[in-house]
Amino acid sequence: MTKPLLRAARRVLGTAFGLLLAAGPALAQAPAAGPGGGDMARRVAACTTCHGREGLATNSGYFPRLAGKPAGYLYEQLRSFRDGRRQQADMSHLLAQLSDAYLREMAEYFAGLSLPYPPPMPSDLPPAQLARGRALVWDGDADRGIPACVRCHGAALTGVAPGIPSLLGLPRLYIASQLGAWLTGERRARAPDCMADVGRRLAPEDIRAVAGWLAAQPVPEGARPATSLPGGLPVACSAMEAHP
Repeated sequence: MTKPLLRAARRVLGTAFGLLLAAGPALAQAPAAGPGGGDMARRVAACTTCHGREGLATNSGYFPRLAGKPAGYLYEQLRSFRDGRRQQADMSHLLAQLSDAYLREMAEYFAGLSLPYPPPMPSDLPPAQLARGRALVWDGDADRGIPACVRCHGAALTGVAPGIPSLLGLPRLYIASQLGAWLTGERRARAPDCMADVGRRLAPEDIRAVAGWLAAQPVPEGARPATSLPGGLPVACSAMEAHP
């Protein structure tokens, strides 16, 4: 089931590409030097075309929220799209000519936004499937070497600075497609690539359950990424390393 989810996501992205082309010049023609000039809200118009006003995506559809994500995480994802670790032709096209300094400025802009989340969409999954998703999120599966999501993404699941994202406030299709991309190897990160290792251990039914449960959870008011993980990471992960 992961490949159909990925195909569905690509269809959504293909439909949006025409909008991106219309908004793209403000971003794609930006000076390579990046920081220090111009209005950032105008310069990221190509981003907000798909990700929503000021990076505040809705909870329907495919595109993830950018507002309030840790700056280190956003910066590394922008670099990954530009450099080919994440495969999405439209994103790669828009970012191809942008410098690290410019990408960092974009990341810090979106990370600094604090905007309210809409309420989650009610889930249509069976209770047993939602219970399975909740168990994996909170407890993991030690027999299969799958750590609980809260061990890395924080007790409130709102992410951890500098490089681990929130798992709340995201569309179910987006969560499922990204977990599927880790499973199939279509999404990669710098070594040590902890999510690739975890993703390969997930079964398609795990992905459906986790994505369904996470997408149905409300986001706490005023939620921000945690500043640390008191217990440390259960696995080595580049997400919490320095982002030069």
